[in-house]
Amino acid sequence: MLRFSLVSISILAIAGCDAGSSSGPDTSGDATPRAVKGCAVDASISSKIAPGGYYTNGASVCNASGSAHLFHGIDRPSLEWDAAGEWNDTQGIPRSDFDAMASWHANVVRIALNQDFWLSGAKLYVPSYQGTVDRAVKDAEAAGLDVILDLHWSDRGDLTASVAGQGQGQLGHADQQQMADVNSKQFWLEVASKYKNDGHVLFELYNEPHDISWDAWLHGGTVGGYQAVGMQELYDVVRGAGANNVVIAGGIGWAYDLSGVASHRIQGYNIMYATHPYYPQDAAESWDRKFGYLAAQDIVPVIATEFGDGTTACNGDWDSKLTQYADARQMSWTAWAWWPGGCSFPSLIVDWSYTPSAQGAAIKATLLGYPYQPAGVPSASNSGGAGGSTGAGSAGSTGVSGAGGNAAGAGGNASSAGASSAGASSAGASSAGAGGNASSAGASSAGASSAGAGGNASSAGASGL
Repeated sequence: MLRFSLVSISILAIAGCDAGSSSGPDTSGDATPRAVKGCAVDASISSKIAPGGYYTNGASVCNASGSAHLFHGIDRPSLEWDAAGEWNDTQGIPRSDFDAMASWHANVVRIALNQDFWLSGAKLYVPSYQGTVDRAVKDAEAAGLDVILDLHWSDRGDLTASVAGQGQGQLGHADQQQMADVNSKQFWLEVASKYKNDGHVLFELYNEPHDISWDAWLHGGTVGGYQAVGMQELYDVVRGAGANNVVIAGGIGWAYDLSGVASHRIQGYNIMYATHPYYPQDAAESWDRKFGYLAAQDIVPVIATEFGDGTTACNGDWDSKLTQYADARQMSWTAWAWWPGGCSFPSLIVDWSYTPSAQGAAIKATLLGYPYQPAGVPSASNSGGAGGSTGAGSAGSTGVSGAGGNAAGAGGNASSAGASSAGASSAGASSAGAGGNASSAGASSAGASSAGAGGNASSAGASGL
């Protein structure tokens, strides 16, 4: 999560702020919505796709049938600070979490990870961690969700780090650092090798780069006393593993700022760029020049993989403003976070019965307003496994299992806020609708009263996001 560190059980402290700006002037701040190329491309682009997955063309994300697709979903923390994950003060992430997300009509979940729990050479290595992550992936897919695996915490290149969390930016802690490190390369080699046959898994290369230049962001270099690895090298590791899965690269300034992307593009294919707009530090007046222009000008696909209102007022207005802005520019998004921690976390749920917070109510209403079709159908090589049967999850969540594909709506480029693009919704179809880029639609109704008082209770041992 953006700029925060949890200490012990429930103390939240601001740990930083937006860092710097691009190393050169913005190429354009014009984010006026306009038509995009969409998915009618030659086979040299559309053939570069992981099984069951997606490819990118301009600002569009497309499924294998050539229909445009937007990701709309939720962030699920805890596997960055607890190797078993956490739920209701116990270990483990149950299938009911993903069923409940699906009942809100989310089509993707972003799962935060810790490279030191994963890597066998790390002091914090947990042999069961990879299986835990894989179970979460399969449960999410069975519930109808694509999965973004997010490298949330790293170790500054020091595998002897002995503490998970409690030390943002500090040596000896696996926590949020300025940028990825050499050990992140091994992490992505192993993750990409594991999921290269499942295109419903996307890779977010590094959570929130900050206090670095655009050159260091792209190519690496010495930052904060250690050797950082840039986005280009992380991308190359993924492709070197034979994985054509979509990768996601967050910008600088705690992933908020994408203003330098036009002049610092990652060389490659199937790449999305992530922004993290939080209130109050990331004013809406700056969205056009920080990230909106990339989508509006059909340069690259943009996804807000975190956003929310971290103030005690958190009434859902910020979330609705962001989703409406994204709809108008055909941007994807995942909202922070599926965790009952109060406004300043900020949280989408207030309890483990999945009662929405004020922000959660706004996100749920927005999701329910989109044409819905479940995603996350596992590929043959990664199917089966944990997760239980279809049907009701806890707290009455309905859950959908496996069926369906990635249909975008029929017809042209309808994506402005409030437009309800007519998308196919019958389960099992993989590409309903003719060609266009209609799938954003749906007015983001806020309509929720304020909730959640400031605290950020985390279960014992949680030490930062």
